[in-house]
Amino acid sequence: MSDIPPIVLTFAATDPSCGAGMQADILTIASMGCHPLSVVTAITVQDTSGVDDVQPVDSDWVADQARAVLEDMPVAAFKIGLLGSIENIAVIAEVISDYPDIPLVFDPVLASGRGDELANEDMLDAMRELLLPQTTILTPNSMEARRLIVDEENEGDDPELSECAKRILRLGCEYVLITGTHEHTPKVVNNLYGERGLLRSDSWPRLPGIYHGSGCTLASAIAALLANGLSMEDAVREAQEYTWEALKYGFRPGMGQHIPDRLFWARDEEADEESETRH
Repeated sequence: MSDIPPIVLTFAATDPSCGAGMQADILTIASMGCHPLSVVTAITVQDTSGVDDVQPVDSDWVADQARAVLEDMPVAAFKIGLLGSIENIAVIAEVISDYPDIPLVFDPVLASGRGDELANEDMLDAMRELLLPQTTILTPNSMEARRLIVDEENEGDDPELSECAKRILRLGCEYVLITGTHEHTPKVVNNLYGERGLLRSDSWPRLPGIYHGSGCTLASAIAALLANGLSMEDAVREAQEYTWEALKYGFRPGMGQHIPDRLFWARDEEADEESETRH
């Protein structure tokens, strides 16, 4: 039998615009040389402007989708995005607990880019209790990082992002990459933290557009690179570079946000080939 590419399983919601969610994960994972498997957690009504409605998939269906492919194919990495319900969080936590050696990349989708609420407080509690202790790397933006560590006891807190990272790590995940797209800084600064504290800090030129699906792209790229055998720090660095290039080449197909071009490298090659042909 011929060699197969590394396989990455993503748990995510559908996005009819193909800008974020399941479709963004599949495009990114395939673009990074892996074979994607997809478990649908919810069906959404959304476009490039925002999310209008979410219909969670029955948790038994979520579990059955995952079990079917996991019993059939060897998975090298998990990626989790929008979860849809507490019941889905519980069954996904149960499924992945049977595969403790497979790295888990968790993108905690708490709201859309427009600000539409996608996770309530009960779901946040379930994420903290059931998923974070099994997470290899969490990839929140700064707003998500702050929301994850706020509870009734520290509602008035406004901690630095380094303190957010410490508190998130105490919840059980091995690494946390906090992205700085929502911070008011000249450049976007992304910081990777682990048990030894800050492991790497990367800064990127701030692009002018507003993007739909950048977080999905980054998390899926990390999962694909881990599946390809890279170390965590190398995977995080290369995934950021890939995501920034996808955003740089992004396009605005509708009336809302830009969509990352996850196949920018293929179009670059086509342009180079056309140029060579002309000369």
